[in-house]
Amino acid sequence: MDKVGWGFKSFRTFLVVASITLPILITFTLIHQTSVFDLVQGFNVLAARAHNASNVVLKQGTQNATTTNVLQEEAQNALKQGLQNATVKTGEKDHNIVADSAPVDKVLGSKNQNATPGILEEPAQTLPLLDIGPKNNSFEDGENVLSLSTATISKDKLLDGLLVSSFDEASCFSRYRSYLYRKSSPHKPSKYLISKLRKYEHLHRSCGPSTKFYNKIMRKGTKFSKSDVSTKCKYLVWTAANGLGNRIVTLVAAFLYAILTDRVLLVKFGADMFGLFCEPFPDSSWLLPRSFPYWRDQKHIETYENILNSYKVNSSQVLLPPFLILNLQHTHDHHNNFFHCDPSQDLLRKISVLILRSDQYFVPSLFMIPSFSEGLSKMFPEKDTVFHHLGRYLLHPSNEAWEIIRKFYEAHLAKANERIGLQIRLFNTHRPPHQTVINEIVSCTLQHKLLPDFKFNTQKLVTSPLKKTSKAVLVASLFSEYGEKLKTMYQANRTVTREVIRVYQPSHEERQKSNDDMHNIKAWTEIYLLSLCDALVTSPKSTFGYVAHSLGGLKPWILRRAYNETVPDPPCRQAKSMEPCFHYPPKNDCRANSTVDFTSLFHHMKHCEDVSGGLKLVNGNH
Repeated sequence: MDKVGWGFKSFRTFLVVASITLPILITFTLIHQTSVFDLVQGFNVLAARAHNASNVVLKQGTQNATTTNVLQEEAQNALKQGLQNATVKTGEKDHNIVADSAPVDKVLGSKNQNATPGILEEPAQTLPLLDIGPKNNSFEDGENVLSLSTATISKDKLLDGLLVSSFDEASCFSRYRSYLYRKSSPHKPSKYLISKLRKYEHLHRSCGPSTKFYNKIMRKGTKFSKSDVSTKCKYLVWTAANGLGNRIVTLVAAFLYAILTDRVLLVKFGADMFGLFCEPFPDSSWLLPRSFPYWRDQKHIETYENILNSYKVNSSQVLLPPFLILNLQHTHDHHNNFFHCDPSQDLLRKISVLILRSDQYFVPSLFMIPSFSEGLSKMFPEKDTVFHHLGRYLLHPSNEAWEIIRKFYEAHLAKANERIGLQIRLFNTHRPPHQTVINEIVSCTLQHKLLPDFKFNTQKLVTSPLKKTSKAVLVASLFSEYGEKLKTMYQANRTVTREVIRVYQPSHEERQKSNDDMHNIKAWTEIYLLSLCDALVTSPKSTFGYVAHSLGGLKPWILRRAYNETVPDPPCRQAKSMEPCFHYPPKNDCRANSTVDFTSLFHHMKHCEDVSGGLKLVNGNH
């Protein structure tokens, strides 16, 4: 009887446990049924990708590139739509993207403009496997695709928060695709900088062209009274001066000044600048309308120098104009204009429209102004990242320029294990001779192991390299001799390391043509291609090189100026920071009204490697 009772109790216990666990088990199965299916389907997608790694299919009716860095959901959609992207291999740094399908009428240089014959005469092709350089989100194991989050993709695509996602991608392919072609920057923008950019975007949207505030100010020109002007909207009008490199460094400097002073940046582009850049600000244009009252004639606008001199005599009697020309060009007594002093900034804050003329990267002078110093320190904890962050935010190649960049990169640079950029600019073509410059470049690249040495005696060569590698050398110069001679040297001689060296020079214009639109497009595309390289050798005092290395986040090897046939020793030196050089900084101390070396006052400023009197921003440990 006891046994029967014990058995009944056991059976009752079993029923209780079963009644609890069975519903849970059924619920769990139903919930995870879809997940199991998705997991299997995800591996099927990866298998399909591996099988079709060499096929790239463009989706009809769209011009959107698809990378292999996609979520499982995107992979499923791609499979349904017939898109088959190649896999990315971590060890070999291979990346694949689907080519943009936007039509392009122009290529970089004609047949007789290629320093390396035939380099651009071959038809552009979409490579099945593109070596886009190392990226943090590359992967080798297919399982990693399943764990890749939307946040990771968005973070890379939006440059760690510098960019917003509200733009139409087709209007500017480079904005959301450039990250595929370069390493992820180790320099992250501060949260404060990102907040200032969002604030500026709101200001530009509220006060930009065609808004009631803009129309009110511009319609009346210099005729309106001070009471007519809303203090909400003030403007900084950028105007072009000198070559493209100078223009770009001043654009970035002007943008920072606009952020610091709550002004709307508007750019006066001529025909030679219209096809270079995308619109940088959402829901508004940065282009100065041609209806601007002083588009052509600015002779009757008051200048900053005149107002400053009058202000010094009797500030209470000075009637400040609504429009003012601020000339910061290096030829315009820049050393003594006191722009870097707070009293001058107090005066300029009262002006509604500043028309800027500059060919200088005057950012270091902004760091000298006490009222700006706290905000700048919060925006840029790393002092040498100003251009790197603001340039990547502001300067996106237009679709026309991007198509040239993309095709050239994919055809000539993508598969190389490493990309070396050589930017060669001679300010005096009569000296030194071209061969001296070639010798200096070779000496620099060999000393710092950027390129391998070559030997005529092949018996001394390494016979069994551990890994066959290649380097692509991109030469940017107005003269064809450099690309041709370097190419001949590496074709005629085998390298000690058995590395394959290929030399490419996209164009050679022979002389600078600052106001030529096609010349500027070629210059801009070459600047951008240089910024995609892994290492750079640049010419001294060249703003062209400054823009390239600052965009790329690189500290270049700067060639020393050669004279006659003597190669300098050492031939080059590495830059202290990524920042461009301010060639003609102020000399006067604001308080004592005496000359001063500002490197003694600011630990984050040093003299430039290539311009002894110039200043550049560096991090504090330099």
